Amino acid sequence: MEITNVNEYEAIAKQKLPKMIFDYYASGAEDQWTLKENQNAFSRILFRPRILIDVSKIDMTTTVLGFNISMPIMIAPTAMQKMAHPEGEYATARAASAAGTIMTLSSWATSSVEEVASTGPGIRFFQLYVYKDRNVVAQLVRRAERAGFKAIALTVDTPRLGRREADIKNRFTLPPFLTLKNFEGLNLGKMDKSDDSGLASYVAGQIDRSLSWKDVKWLQTITSLPILVKGVLTAEDARLAVQHGAAGIIVSNHGARQLDYVPATIIALEEVVKAAQGRIPVFLDGGVRRGTDVFKALALGASGIFIGRPVVFSLAADGEAGVRKVLQMLRDEFELTMALSGCRSLKEITRNHIVTDWDTPRAIARL
Repeated sequence: MEITNVNEYEAIAKQKLPKMIFDYYASGAEDQWTLKENQNAFSRILFRPRILIDVSKIDMTTTVLGFNISMPIMIAPTAMQKMAHPEGEYATARAASAAGTIMTLSSWATSSVEEVASTGPGIRFFQLYVYKDRNVVAQLVRRAERAGFKAIALTVDTPRLGRREADIKNRFTLPPFLTLKNFEGLNLGKMDKSDDSGLASYVAGQIDRSLSWKDVKWLQTITSLPILVKGVLTAEDARLAVQHGAAGIIVSNHGARQLDYVPATIIALEEVVKAAQGRIPVFLDGGVRRGTDVFKALALGASGIFIGRPVVFSLAADGEAGVRKVLQMLRDEFELTMALSGCRSLKEITRNHIVTDWDTPRAIARL
């Protein structure tokens, strides 16, 4: 069967993966309302395409924190990728590099920062969970620096793990032949079985619930890498991120895996962008499945987007080739959306190119 869009990989992954592993990747928190809403909300944004513009040349290139990339589509951190495919994060790193874009490696990867660096050149960010033992954190950050990672994506929405009922039912745990490679030498690489979700128990035991804005400042004292704050959904927190010296914001609801009934990230995006006032870039992850989604996010002020589940599903289906194809399909769709909207470069994508169901008065005023 020829794959023609990103969504088709999910069904293939469901066939290929054990139920516990597929459910871990696919499910969200509690009623999974936000999980569905992350994708559905994009359908409430329509285009206002401009015509008779010479779109024979389209430029999708951009810079993120000073690094040149081929398109504003990057890879979000997703944990334990070797559960999806034996090559796991190696395959994802190579696919991102081939596409000329950024890969973010999860703290909870099944390949270490050093192993991912060994796959060859590429721009890579490191996603960080803050453990109770700050020596572990400092050590991890130093290793990421030494391995050539270019930024830290600090996840700030996980003082406790969200209630993921599929994981509770399945008694989710990391398969015995895998470890959380970044923590292997620290006796933190294994996940014990539990009567609940093994990951929830692991988080309860290791992750620092006291994490606060002062810790963003603390991180700046132990690394010179720029720090992206990942998990912002409100204007108030966007302003605090700017005040505390964040290099950027990732509007994220953790793939709808933490607090259910938070808004879709595309709904929260504009509020955060306005609060940041252009002082730092704002990115989005959550629900992106089409090049049209990428365009809509940029029209609402995002500097770029990150994809998560499409990576693990395509990885499960076809390894590195699957991830390459997902990146290529999104790129092609995004380029076509730009052309059909009359935009030749990213800076030409504006709020006037879309209308949303939450700004009808503005739309009427424009007509």
